[in-house]
Amino acid sequence: MALPRIELPGRSWSRRELLLASGAAVAAWPLLAGSRSALAQKSLSLPGYPFTLGVASGDPSPDGFVLWTRLAPKPLEGGGMPGDNVLVNWQVADDEAMSKIVVQGTAVATRELAHSVHVEVVGLPPDRWYWYQFSAAGEASPKGRTRTLPRLDSMPDRLRFAFASCQHFETGLYTAYQHMAREDLDLIAHLGDYIYEGGASDNLVRQHVGPELHTLEEYRTRYAQYKSDGFLQAAHALCPWLVTWDDHEVANNYAAAISERSDEPPETFLYRRAFAYQAYYEHMPLRRAQMPRGPDMQLYRQLAYGRLAGFQILDSRQYRTDQPCGDGNQAPCAGVYDPKGTLLGDAQEQWLYRSLDASAATWNVLTQQVMMARVDRAVGVEQIISMDQWPGYEANRQRVLKFFGERKSLNPIVLSGDIHTNWVNELQINSEDEKSPVVATEFVGTSISSNGDGADQPRNAAQIRSENPFVKYFNGERGYVSCEVTSKLWTSHYRTVAFVSKPDAPLLTRKTFVVEPGKPGAVEA
Repeated sequence: MALPRIELPGRSWSRRELLLASGAAVAAWPLLAGSRSALAQKSLSLPGYPFTLGVASGDPSPDGFVLWTRLAPKPLEGGGMPGDNVLVNWQVADDEAMSKIVVQGTAVATRELAHSVHVEVVGLPPDRWYWYQFSAAGEASPKGRTRTLPRLDSMPDRLRFAFASCQHFETGLYTAYQHMAREDLDLIAHLGDYIYEGGASDNLVRQHVGPELHTLEEYRTRYAQYKSDGFLQAAHALCPWLVTWDDHEVANNYAAAISERSDEPPETFLYRRAFAYQAYYEHMPLRRAQMPRGPDMQLYRQLAYGRLAGFQILDSRQYRTDQPCGDGNQAPCAGVYDPKGTLLGDAQEQWLYRSLDASAATWNVLTQQVMMARVDRAVGVEQIISMDQWPGYEANRQRVLKFFGERKSLNPIVLSGDIHTNWVNELQINSEDEKSPVVATEFVGTSISSNGDGADQPRNAAQIRSENPFVKYFNGERGYVSCEVTSKLWTSHYRTVAFVSKPDAPLLTRKTFVVEPGKPGAVEA
């Protein structure tokens, strides 16, 4: 009998091709859209506590949210679950003691999705806090706190959220999350590099389990190792998350189907990308709309916090053209200005413009990965820019900035990560002309732990500020950015920790910047 074919953009994949690519792990792909029926276990026996990876919630709406967990009694040994699907009970309550249940149900943790659970709760009142909990095999999960968003037509008094990125497990402790979990936040946005794909390294703070990631099981184990961290679990349990990826969820500096490695051709790399995308979905509080199909997964989407703030959550990896002029920091070549060069892909770029045009929000927030400011890293008339960031795709960058300039009521705020340092940038259509109008403000957050212990003033800080007058702040410590948003003022607090190589670093607020509606550009508070 002929094996079924799986239709994916660009080509058709047979199941035999998928199996040959990486063994039986890929057999789950055809089942993602509709897995087999659950097998109920009345007295299921597991080899340990199943909720070792904690709980999470995400992508809230005015009437609900996504609840997530994964059953993994042996998280670093393939999960330790039986081959059958498992029924998981869930409850949502008005109170932390879980005594006032408002909705409950049963979900199926499927073998094909590594026994993860994604529950889309609907029908709740808007602008309310809730607590939730799972149970399975006679065990109860930790409790999590989540919330519904305000009504779309309402104007909330305030939004408090934090954003973070780049949490290399080996190079530092998650002390920043320890502090973040103590803040009173409505949302947390993660801008990518949730995991790192490299194999184990010696003489670091912690050590990866396993080799460089290529198979589905390897990606699953890496997520399990990262999510076993107690401080990360506490931050997930605090409030709902908005997540997007960058490159290390698959492989460093990849571009669409193009690997950084010359010995990994696109037809091979797409298999790796498919495994990585499936593992990402399995471990994030995402909706069914984001469920991957082979090497494709639509992650860009939007969320509105009433009329106060609209979030456009972008994907700058899956659809981009290859980095021009080579990767890394280079002198600009003709490819930088190629109008066909794109970071977003045409469909996502047009979606972005449509969603911004339709937005009724006071603030419009691009929740994305790589720095948009065109930072010159050379001294004097020579220019050196990053080919992996927005400046390497100057035509695409210019289109977005001109769109901002033509629609002054958007009050655009760009949130970025990736670079392991803190920045505040004023975004100008022509960054080489100091008199060019500022059309948006960019807040770039440092890493949670990547690059290890940092420094308040990097060695090249004076040069960066001298060559780039639009850079208003540059800092090299670890940490996150905490934002308070009202209809009158945007405030960003740069929270840092002096070290991540050992526990208990105190939290400092190094700088605070504010933006007023109608006045793009940040002012130190």
